Amino acid sequence: MQLLHKGKVRDVYSDRPGEVILVASDRVSVYDVVLPTPIPDKGKVLTALSLWWFDQLADVVPNHVISADDVPDEWRGRAIRCRQVEIVPVECVARGYLAGSGWTSYQESGTVSGVALPDGLLEGSRLPEPVFTPTTKTPPELGHDEPMTYDEVVAAVGDPLAERLRDTTLTLYRRAAEVMEQRGILLVDTKVEFGLAPDGTLVLADEVITPDSSRFWLASQWEPGRRQVSYDKQVVRDWAQDLGTWDKTPPGPAIPEDVVERTRAVYIEMYERITGQSWS
Repeated sequence: MQLLHKGKVRDVYSDRPGEVILVASDRVSVYDVVLPTPIPDKGKVLTALSLWWFDQLADVVPNHVISADDVPDEWRGRAIRCRQVEIVPVECVARGYLAGSGWTSYQESGTVSGVALPDGLLEGSRLPEPVFTPTTKTPPELGHDEPMTYDEVVAAVGDPLAERLRDTTLTLYRRAAEVMEQRGILLVDTKVEFGLAPDGTLVLADEVITPDSSRFWLASQWEPGRRQVSYDKQVVRDWAQDLGTWDKTPPGPAIPEDVVERTRAVYIEMYERITGQSWS
């Protein structure tokens, strides 16, 4: 068993040619810094929810999943055996609402990733149409992911692939948002990752529509014009931001027990609401 990559949350191993084992840990990161306090069951929730979404979205785009059972026993429940693909060097983000860095960019320029938005939008506003707002894939040791315009994506990967990335990302977002609205949840934004199979097929990889890679709001609580109550990793981001004493560089602060418990509860609640399945 060879460790190929240790990420902020996932570790990637290889034991067979052309295959990898993706192991989701309980680690949590904010501002590209891994915090010292794990969130119990987080890796299992991310794995189970990703598997559910991979199945739901399989008719939109193929995915890298081979098996969630053919993995070492010590990782069972938080590992997926996957096809090894060449990861596309672009973080593909779709936004349906104005929040986070999108809201910051809109306040500064009226745009997000070069996409002009209407005047008069508020924090939390629903956008007229979902928009593709990609970023770079920058290793943490080299800095932070930076917004990209669509033209910059074209320059990075070529016009045909850029168009496939944009169109597939937006289709995935719309499909997932529709499913979630039926469950009373708003899919604010989400990040997806793609790879290329040896034959050039575009493949959905990593994780998909999880509380780590997305923002979730409850429709019943949505109120544009203020910071929304998030049911995702934003729980930890908000706590870290409100500290006022951390400069967002390593080492990160320990997470208090109440924030750990709240985050775990939110992840499990979203799994249950989205899938209709009981966690326990």
